Amino acid sequence: MALDSRKLSLYEQTRTTVYGINNLSLSVLPGDLDLAIANWLQDQDGALLRANADQLTERYRAGQSSARVDLAAYLTTRMPATYAAVRNVLGEVARVNPEFAPTSIVDVGAGPGTASWAALVEWPELSTVTMIETDARFVELAGGLAKSSALEALAKANIIRAKMNEAKAKADLVIAAYVFAELAEKDAGEAALKLWAQTENTLVIIEPGTPRGFTRIHAARQMLIKAGAHILGPCTHAALCPMRGNDWCHFTVRLARSREHMHAKQATVPFEDEPFSWIAVSRQPVPLVGARVIRPPEHDKHSMTFKICSEQGLADRVIARRDKAAYKQHRKTAWGDVV
Repeated sequence: MALDSRKLSLYEQTRTTVYGINNLSLSVLPGDLDLAIANWLQDQDGALLRANADQLTERYRAGQSSARVDLAAYLTTRMPATYAAVRNVLGEVARVNPEFAPTSIVDVGAGPGTASWAALVEWPELSTVTMIETDARFVELAGGLAKSSALEALAKANIIRAKMNEAKAKADLVIAAYVFAELAEKDAGEAALKLWAQTENTLVIIEPGTPRGFTRIHAARQMLIKAGAHILGPCTHAALCPMRGNDWCHFTVRLARSREHMHAKQATVPFEDEPFSWIAVSRQPVPLVGARVIRPPEHDKHSMTFKICSEQGLADRVIARRDKAAYKQHRKTAWGDVV
């Protein structure tokens, strides 16, 4: 798909989705999506939005379905967080496999189309966008937001009302973001295999960064490896997952809060951290190296310590301050990085 200069400029700008506030990196929405949401929300009652946002947060933390949630509350509080997590994951997929250049995407359980928007920022050359969503309200909302996009692929997206297990569309890239939470934990592995059957190249599954969310990701990982899928991340290996007991693998991304977001959550700081768990696999093997930092690094006067996961299992890597070269090399290493 050929992009005119105006559209290319817009998406070159939004590919870098972080900016600094007091040295914090914050994820932000693409400008055309942000404007479309603002237009959609302009007549909303603030008090009602706060009440609905509180209810939505409780449902989300309890791992309940998004059915019947208030759309204004979802757009204000959940869509930015979901977008931030998806952008983070897709950026890592692109880093690990820079040769991956998808032209088609299936966004399963699309909601308002969050993952599709994030994918078009990472890969603006995508030409075919298919969204699968069971809730008629979200189908209509996704269509309205998509039409506001500067990219033809989004503006002309094929939006299908169907259940996740009914979807048959195939694509280079298949994404299921915050969808498995609505499944029983025992069904997560089989659901992942059905999505894998629709995947021509890369499958990405993202869930809330909670013990329940990770349980579903763990089940999907096991089944996908057995099916011959090749790991892209977050694992740097395909060995048995070393997480045990009450431990779970998750990461966070920091996102900017809009004025409406702050009012809805009665927040006093202009950002929030979204925890998420994820798995990405490919039809083709990709070289995996290093170890993933799976906890916030710990610093003291003498050293910094990283909790890492590698093929050898979980371990602490300690970098002494007196080892100046190593300390300098790792001082900006963060939770989620590969070392």
